[in-house]
Amino acid sequence: MAALPLEGLSAIVTGAGRGLGRAEALELARLGASVVVNDFGQPGRDGSGQASAGPAEEVAAEIRAAGGRATAHTGDVADHQQAGELVRLAIDTYGKLDILVNNAGILRDRMIFSMSEEEWDSVIHVHLKGHFNTTHFAAAHWRERSKAAGGPVYGRIVNTSSEAFLAGSAGQPNYAAAKGGIVGLTTSTALALAKYGVTANAICPRARTRMTEDVFAGFQEPGRGQLDPLAPEHVSPLVGYLASPAAAKVNGQLLVVHGGMVAVIERPRVAATFDTAKEVFSYQELDELISPYYADRPAGETFAAAEVLGLKHG
Repeated sequence: MAALPLEGLSAIVTGAGRGLGRAEALELARLGASVVVNDFGQPGRDGSGQASAGPAEEVAAEIRAAGGRATAHTGDVADHQQAGELVRLAIDTYGKLDILVNNAGILRDRMIFSMSEEEWDSVIHVHLKGHFNTTHFAAAHWRERSKAAGGPVYGRIVNTSSEAFLAGSAGQPNYAAAKGGIVGLTTSTALALAKYGVTANAICPRARTRMTEDVFAGFQEPGRGQLDPLAPEHVSPLVGYLASPAAAKVNGQLLVVHGGMVAVIERPRVAATFDTAKEVFSYQELDELISPYYADRPAGETFAAAEVLGLKHG
């Protein structure tokens, strides 16, 4: 029987107690990885008042019941120290860390003129700082291992961006900014860690989860017996692939994924350049050069790529 593609590898999935993170943790385990299931929060009580293990432990138990290896972690990845403890837990439990999937996040949607400072800070803190924190400690681990081995080691990072960043979602300035920052973090990390054998990629998933139930309330619902087009299970196989040896040459990439479709997003390209005829530009010269260029451009066209919202399977 052929070995599973992630056999012998260990992984961390943040925000894995529900939704996308849960599906990703289950997929990595199905492919053979040992998984640390992270989800912030303490054990609580179920509807009957009985003690509940909490989402992270429930997913870890689900993996173990299926024959896999998993352990739970309930720390806050937006806290630098707790993120370090998460990475250390994976190393201490499984001997090393090979795969990091950053998924944890929150929403605090509001228009820019109505958004509070707390709503801005909390989203940037959880998404962008949370991605940095875990990546920092994982990168240090891989660098140390590479130095000890005298060559590249195995490392995979899969970060979670969003179409909100690509399309410029008007009601999500905090979320779009955080997700754009994550792409910058990903491409920087990809270049910095390539020599150590580590790849870093970002995905823009579209999925109906508890966090996005209001966002996708008007989207197509599944028919009887059909998988929801926005089910997290459409996303998790790509995460499994990017975490695998097969994706060794995929690095610093951004991919949109949902409903049976994966789209590779091309990097920005220079559309036009303007050179001064003098030593330095003047206001008048810039007006004469740039204003005509934009005069015939479609109204409302910006750097945002709203067309990604129209991508669909088939």
